[in-house]
Amino acid sequence: MEYLCLVYFEAKKLDALSENDSNSLVNESLAYDDALRKSGHFIAAQALQSVETATTVRVRKGKLSTTDGPFAETKEQLGGFILINAKELDDAIQVAAKIPLARLGSIEVRPVLHLTRQ
Repeated sequence: MEYLCLVYFEAKKLDALSENDSNSLVNESLAYDDALRKSGHFIAAQALQSVETATTVRVRKGKLSTTDGPFAETKEQLGGFILINAKELDDAIQVAAKIPLARLGSIEVRPVLHLTRQ
């Protein structure tokens, strides 16, 4: 089964890291991606640019509107994702718990819903 691990964190906490600590976190994250590849869990992963680069798109009554920034105002913002294969939710949770940024923020684990035409 596929699970999406959404990585949330406060940008202020990342910005407060020293350059050395920041580089260590990036290296640890990339090493964890490699470990997930070796274990067969890995499908895809990517970091996102800062929330200031986000654009929210809405269509209401056929009219398109865009808003600079994220959909909701919260301390923690979506910073990246890891798409994994896991046997079940407990397996996905164990994978998510080892994501390095879980120590600074939170990881939301959600099963992927595959849509099919009826």
